[in-house]
Amino acid sequence: MKDRKLLNSELGRIDAQAYRDSEPSGICLVLDNIRSAYNVGSIFRSADAFHADRIVLCGICAVPPSAEIHKTALGAENVVPWERIPDTLAAVEALRAEGYTVIAVEQTEHSVKLTNWSIADGRKYAFVFGNEVDGVQQEVVDACDYAIEIPQHGTKHSLNVSVAAGIVLFASSK
Repeated sequence: MKDRKLLNSELGRIDAQAYRDSEPSGICLVLDNIRSAYNVGSIFRSADAFHADRIVLCGICAVPPSAEIHKTALGAENVVPWERIPDTLAAVEALRAEGYTVIAVEQTEHSVKLTNWSIADGRKYAFVFGNEVDGVQQEVVDACDYAIEIPQHGTKHSLNVSVAAGIVLFASSK
């Protein structure tokens, strides 16, 4: 097979201002105590790729400007709107007041498999992703409308948080 890779100039990507001016996607990401700035940066990059409206950084999350975030975000941290809300529960409450359905991305007793879930037109969703070791705080899970989980078939019980964010964003894209 001979198939020429496209140049970046051929991809037809929008610029930062067009991203900001475009129609909202209705998708927000809440990062609950993500300890690695590299994971935060990777999530920014995926949020840009799937056109998330914003990222809310809570708890111990690193915030831009950060060399570590920039290394994996490749500038997406300057495009995707973000805000810092120190307390994740306060972020959940604020997003619900804005009309978001707030969903913990976590393995729970009643979590919905991502393969059995889909977005509903006209709804806004805020996905909460948790700490690399402890996951989403239990009190935050309790405050969410429900939980979704990514089905896994191997021996490990979790995915890297930035990988999980990319999967959920892809499943949520229109």
